[in-house]
Amino acid sequence: MTSATHSTLFPQVPDSADAVLDGLDPEQREVAMALQGPVCVLAGAGTGKTRAITHRIAYGVRAGIIQPTSVLAVTFTNRAAGEMRGRLRQLGAGGVQARTFHSAALRQLQYFWPKAVGGDLPRLLERKVQLVAEAAARCGIRLDRNELRDVTSEIEWAKVTQTVPADYPAVVAKSQRDAPRDPAEISQVYATYEQLKRDRTVIDFEDVLLLTVGILQDRHDIADHVRRQYQHFVVDEYQDVSPLQQRLLDLWLGDRDNLCVVGDASQTIYSFTGATPDHLLNFRTRHPRATVVKLVRDYRSTPQVVHLANGLLGQARGRAAEHRLELVSQRERGPEPAYTEYADEPAEAEGTARRIRDLIAAGVPAGEIAVLYRVNSQSEVYEQALADAGVPYQLRGAERFFERAEVREAGVALRGAARAGGNDSLLDDAQGLPAEVRAVLSTKGWRSEPPTGSGAVRDRWESLAALVRLAEDFERARPGATLSDLVAELDERAAAQHAPTVQGVTLASLHSAKGLEWDAVFLVGLTEGMMPITYAKTDEQIEEERRLLYVGVTRARFHLSLSWSLARSPGGRAGRRPSRFLNGLRPGSAAPGARGAAGGSGGIERPLAARRKRRGPALCRVCGKTLTDAGEMKLMRCDDCPSDMDEALYERLRDWRAVRAQEISQPAYCVFTDKTLMAIAEAVPGSEGELAGIPGVGARKLGRFGAAVLDICAGGDGVEEPAEADEQV
Repeated sequence: MTSATHSTLFPQVPDSADAVLDGLDPEQREVAMALQGPVCVLAGAGTGKTRAITHRIAYGVRAGIIQPTSVLAVTFTNRAAGEMRGRLRQLGAGGVQARTFHSAALRQLQYFWPKAVGGDLPRLLERKVQLVAEAAARCGIRLDRNELRDVTSEIEWAKVTQTVPADYPAVVAKSQRDAPRDPAEISQVYATYEQLKRDRTVIDFEDVLLLTVGILQDRHDIADHVRRQYQHFVVDEYQDVSPLQQRLLDLWLGDRDNLCVVGDASQTIYSFTGATPDHLLNFRTRHPRATVVKLVRDYRSTPQVVHLANGLLGQARGRAAEHRLELVSQRERGPEPAYTEYADEPAEAEGTARRIRDLIAAGVPAGEIAVLYRVNSQSEVYEQALADAGVPYQLRGAERFFERAEVREAGVALRGAARAGGNDSLLDDAQGLPAEVRAVLSTKGWRSEPPTGSGAVRDRWESLAALVRLAEDFERARPGATLSDLVAELDERAAAQHAPTVQGVTLASLHSAKGLEWDAVFLVGLTEGMMPITYAKTDEQIEEERRLLYVGVTRARFHLSLSWSLARSPGGRAGRRPSRFLNGLRPGSAAPGARGAAGGSGGIERPLAARRKRRGPALCRVCGKTLTDAGEMKLMRCDDCPSDMDEALYERLRDWRAVRAQEISQPAYCVFTDKTLMAIAEAVPGSEGELAGIPGVGARKLGRFGAAVLDICAGGDGVEEPAEADEQV
């Protein structure tokens, strides 16, 4: 059996139509041979749905049953459309149109506009944000940059759900949707935005669909032209279609039924954009003669990962859950998913980084590892932990924490307040560093309570809240620290993370991970309030959160780790609870509705970082104060306590590190962080055992860099002599 998800880079083109079917499993073959009438393919994660539908098209073309120019295959991203076209070419079925909904509609609109309307098609507005801002200003409504982005998204949602401005407030109330502003205000901005577009003869991307729908509805001759061109339709990711896209699809079809749709209701995670699985779930009702094929053979994940995924959906409720697919793994057995409870968030991040480092040492490529979290603001602590562990990483779908606009703006504001000192009126009533930071960041959108709903405003608040928490932790670690001290700390952290982009471990939100897969996946921060997210209130919203976790689980091929922390910061109150979605699945937990726990801690690992809490905190070796900052723990002293560091040795170590980092084409922190070099310069180790005892060294770095470091500590230059070549015989 050929894997459904992996193929050679340059496969041979099949020499016949029957050869196209070679390597397909029985259900995939059934899809490929169902060439007439409506077909609904219910395809679970990792079951080879793209393989099935591309082989279906190619088989029809190669058998002479379907003309390639009569097929229109639509999906949701340019990447997916490009992949589909590439696979079809490899199967000898070039000439098939594989496009996104918007791309297909725009092509038709450009072609038919002169005939349907006359003149040139209005200019396409690439970015609508500026026009929405002008519309808001005309309405006397002030929107900051993040509110502007959210209101723009809300207008997009209204248009794809075919909601006109006047109806928007009522529709929002009926759907229990969390609007980013007063619905009446958004309705007013929406109406003004539409008027501005008409005045300036421009259209947006949603208009492309709306205008194409309008032309096909009003001009039967044009609709007939399109229907003569395309007789066969394929729609991928059908659970994600919006009402507007479905309306366009209906007009393309007319009274015909040569339609093949592919989807999985259990992977519906974009309802906030207007996507709905109802069209997929209602397909058989609309098309009673439909052929329905279920793909449940999972070629991606091990039986252990698939068992967890099935268990997760087994607890789901609602209509989508009634149509869930029970996956069956086709791979050999692998390791059991690891469940780990940590004392606090830094411990969770550091523990995750250690496990990742071990996987890389065991031969798993860094590019085949991912850390997935619920919101982008969670990335910072993992960026820091991976940097400290010397593990390269890349962010997907988000800026690095210290490069985010709101974090940069906050840094500027904090720096200005630090320079002004007592002359800044913002700080008049602020007592202590955290209060000063909260006062400054309140001018940038931070409030004590998070905003309702999701979107850019929430993301901005999360980033600012992370800075407030950092200030609280910093003040606990260094009582009496000033705003200037905090700014210096932020600068140091930012500098350590401004590294060149490298191929490394992927850090990504669960939403941006859709459609991707890795050998090893770490699902982190799985606590109540984060998974499900705190603003998920209704049953439908909770179930979408469960599906989001399901998508995360099914990204893993072999290794899967799930973790949570009991407190936010070291020494904090351990009041957090693991996600309800893990009840009955993680060892030692009770199934939903069961009385009591299953007994004991089961197979949940509580690492050393969690157990140390009972043994007392780390103490400064100089003054005896409690240490909570990871960098101070590495030095085993407070930053402001006297240091016995050998300054000259420290500078030699830094010079050596710079050269070594350039040689291995990695950022300097991947060799050793500044704190580790300081600890080495203070301890001046004389043996491998002494060097290994310094936090931040570890067995891997000891083997790789230990000899050079010890040589520098002994007065050498750290340059290893090349080994003499053996005499050839």
